[in-house]
Amino acid sequence: MVQGAPSAAPGHGNFPNNRFSPTIFAESLIYFNRIYSVCDEITNTKFDGTIASQGDRVEILKEPEINVFDYQRGQELPIQFLDDDYIQMNIDQAKAFNFLVDDIEKHMSHIDWMTTGKDTGLYKLVNAKDANILQYMHDNATDASDLGSAGSAVTVGFGGGAAITPLDVVNHLATQLDENDTPRDDGRFFLASPAFYEALRKEDSSLINAEVTGDPISALRDAKYGLGNAGIKLHGFNMYMSNNNPTSSSSDVTVMAGHKDAVATATAILNTRVVQSERTFGDLCQGLIVWGRRVLKAEDLFTGYVSIA
Repeated sequence: MVQGAPSAAPGHGNFPNNRFSPTIFAESLIYFNRIYSVCDEITNTKFDGTIASQGDRVEILKEPEINVFDYQRGQELPIQFLDDDYIQMNIDQAKAFNFLVDDIEKHMSHIDWMTTGKDTGLYKLVNAKDANILQYMHDNATDASDLGSAGSAVTVGFGGGAAITPLDVVNHLATQLDENDTPRDDGRFFLASPAFYEALRKEDSSLINAEVTGDPISALRDAKYGLGNAGIKLHGFNMYMSNNNPTSSSSDVTVMAGHKDAVATATAILNTRVVQSERTFGDLCQGLIVWGRRVLKAEDLFTGYVSIA
């Protein structure tokens, strides 16, 4: 008997198998949640074009050091020969997908599985790249002074044994960059998980004050921060939130701050193709992404380890 139709009253014998009520499939799908990708916004991506057509590595020339010397009248000037040192970025990371849509499934289904699967696959490729780059940045960042270490986090909160407030964390990382002469321009970023931003929202006395943000009206009060580069700044940082931000343990979270020129990333391939399956009647949809990442200026990238009280 077909399941799902309203039950019949006792003694009602019309359509005993419920065949009058066919199964109807919805014309739309239930889509899983997609998280925000930030790696292209907090890294230097200007080398993408260098490897778009060929190459498995990028050699990035370093700015030469210039010697400054004391000078006296009439002194013969020593000549400095410039170095051409470089940093090599290997394009050595790759992810792929490969799924089948049978010819019968393609022609008889009410869902365009090929298009839907391709869109989902492309998102998964980019998300995998995002998580990989953020983990790489975390692993190669300098531990910020007084902001804990792996396995020994600083307690963040308000009273009750908290060593520092969330806003103080942001301020402290800004000072770390200032002490390293990191450019105070639009390239500075702060990255944290939703758990940290929850604590930051509780710091109402400061965050709703427009004097902190420098805006005529506090945009933080409207919860616009933490959603990418929306022009919202806090202590000079563009504020970002990501579920791909690495964690140091099940209870501790990490925060990261720096300048986008600290790390270079380059995507060589992001492509999909549809090919006919040789083993069955159907088409294979295949996707590939290939990328590289390299720290260029370690002094402009810091991480902190915090435990939310």
